[in-house]
Amino acid sequence: MPILIVVTRDGAEREIEGRVGLSVMENIRDQGFDELQALCGGSCSCATCHVYVDPASAGSVPPTSEDENDLLCGSDARNETSRLSCQIRFSTAMDGLRVTIAPED
Repeated sequence: MPILIVVTRDGAEREIEGRVGLSVMENIRDQGFDELQALCGGSCSCATCHVYVDPASAGSVPPTSEDENDLLCGSDARNETSRLSCQIRFSTAMDGLRVTIAPED
């Protein structure tokens, strides 16, 4: 199984086995990372699954959609690597993807 590397808000890093076909958000949530709230369940309507994608991994992630961009615009914590983890469908091409859970807005 491909690996997904998750960095928590306090800087702790953990490697998990990513399940292909699920979103990055679902993979993180299913592994018990409580600080990723994902209140809307992945419908791209709340931005509580905000993560930063490591620039070294960014090439394996599809581009940001217009809806995702609109939601991220409302975040004070947004930066150039911000993504909604519910909008990234995990694939084998993303093996080693490293994401950091963004601060809560």
